[in-house]
Amino acid sequence: MFLEELEDLKNRYLGRLQLINVLSREPQDVELFTGRLDPERVARILAVFAPVDTVDEWYLCGPYGMVTGAEALLAEAGVDARHVHHEIFHVAEQEAPRAPVVVDASAPAAALVTVNLDGRTTRIEMPTKDESILDATLRVRPDAPYSCTGGVCGTCRARLVSGEVRMDRNYALEPEEVAAGVVLACQSHPVTDEVALDYDA
Repeated sequence: MFLEELEDLKNRYLGRLQLINVLSREPQDVELFTGRLDPERVARILAVFAPVDTVDEWYLCGPYGMVTGAEALLAEAGVDARHVHHEIFHVAEQEAPRAPVVVDASAPAAALVTVNLDGRTTRIEMPTKDESILDATLRVRPDAPYSCTGGVCGTCRARLVSGEVRMDRNYALEPEEVAAGVVLACQSHPVTDEVALDYDA
């Protein structure tokens, strides 16, 4: 995606930046650069080009299995998890997709969610706690941010101000973000009868 930009950076900083292209489906002249980036191949590449003790920060981006495999490899090598940053762009479904939640808008509220978004506060009655907070919010605030709705991209992140929620999946938030009360609205369901989220925090 950023091939030209990366090549420009490499040419500008020849002594500081080295690019290695590993292609999973296209044979390369060097066997090490052909195939999936599984932990064994990553370990071999690191041993030759970037020994673990020479790297300050690690940035991983790719499908879930590749990222978690590399994270496990780095953890085994003694890398502090605070120096490993990741972005996941695909997660294979591990389970059957959940059936859509049927919402009876005339039913009494099972939960009340207050959302602060773009400086405006909205109260949303949720007839069922089985529905995600994002789905309920979109009925009255179609401007609520979201993208993948699968817990991967992090576009729908918001800070939990009060109440308690349950998240089905989380592939986007770091542990310290979760500890600080950040949740993914697309994966969050109210546990308490009242919940408040702040998208602006």
